[in-house]
Amino acid sequence: MFVIIGYVVVCGTIFGGYALAGGHLGGLWQPLEVLMIFGGAVGAFIVGNDSKAQKATLKALPTLFKGSKFNKALYMDLLALLFEILTKIRKDGMMSIENDVENPEASPLFSKYPALQHDHHLIEFITDYLRLMVSGNMDAFQVENLMDNEIETHHMEGHVPAHCVAKLGDGLPAFGIVAAVMGVVHTMENVALPPAELGILIAHALVGTFLGILLAYGFIGPLSGLLEQKLEESTKMFQTVKVTLLASLNGYAPAIAVEFGRKVLYSTERPSFAELESHVKQAKGK
Repeated sequence: MFVIIGYVVVCGTIFGGYALAGGHLGGLWQPLEVLMIFGGAVGAFIVGNDSKAQKATLKALPTLFKGSKFNKALYMDLLALLFEILTKIRKDGMMSIENDVENPEASPLFSKYPALQHDHHLIEFITDYLRLMVSGNMDAFQVENLMDNEIETHHMEGHVPAHCVAKLGDGLPAFGIVAAVMGVVHTMENVALPPAELGILIAHALVGTFLGILLAYGFIGPLSGLLEQKLEESTKMFQTVKVTLLASLNGYAPAIAVEFGRKVLYSTERPSFAELESHVKQAKGK
């Protein structure tokens, strides 16, 4: 939603200012310039990225036009789920969660939190490390190192679309210059035309430079920054799980372990202690 609003503001201020200055908007409509700029950029994108990067980028683009799912309610669900799992372990032993870990889709614990179940990467992360905890006495330092490596891998994979979009945006001004040069070449081919007509051809050529810069910094470039922000938000979920499970492995009670996880969250989404306590009680009553 905010992406659309931002695009409207960009177009409204730039094209509106041009029109108020007496410019003719029709002169900026140069479909062949757009074809050359976008065609060159898409071709360079295909050349510079393998199929995995291309698929990851195309898959990530639709998410930019949706609001963030990482809100306070989702984090409270995550912490409540972890609290219930750790409480069950403390009361009934590690083996009591074996069925929940092996089949989270049918687990009474996981089914209470459908918003979390939609994120299969997160559920897999939780169940994998719970499975390690069930399998025997695990050294907390080794588990922490393994978690750090997995989170780093997740972060690197998530960075690929942002990097691809950033490189695409960086190339657009250059392709705008290419389109402008092609327009100048076309103008020089018609140098015998009257000055008024030559002026129109030169103006059309300069539109290429304008469009390349506008598309790079007003449309494509900001998307890479947004992808980075979404990646950081998704990584925070894994970090919360990591801190909570490690606190439990180090012998802390479930309520304290969850408090460790709560402290990891960004201040804009972090629930207060009382809010989380109330949410956990409601979840346990379901």
